[in-house]
Amino acid sequence: QVQLVESGGGLVQAGGSLRLSCTASGRISSVAGMAWHRQAPGNQRELVAAITGGGATRYATSVKGRFALSLDKAKFTGYLQMDNLKPEDTGVYYCNSEVRTRAFTPADSYWGRGTQVTVSS
Repeated sequence: QVQLVESGGGLVQAGGSLRLSCTASGRISSVAGMAWHRQAPGNQRELVAAITGGGATRYATSVKGRFALSLDKAKFTGYLQMDNLKPEDTGVYYCNSEVRTRAFTPADSYWGRGTQVTVSS
């Protein structure tokens, strides 16, 4: 069984920074990719940032230049550095990762339970 655990959320003033972490644990061969999604009250869940196992990244337009996603494959951990935070960044941030439990097999998708990020104005 694979579990994803997020950490690093909290309350920050506008213009501040937070660093979210997502660590996969359990029976893991490799992490093929990772993404962060967020959901604000009353809104649908949206993709914030994604990274492939090869390190290619993509970001939502609203966070480009402010957020940076990295992946430490040896630690099965991804990091979302969030700078110059805005009140509209408030929401629950969910980690989603493609994980192989055995080598040379297709990866399966797993989700964390989410971590709250609140940005005050």
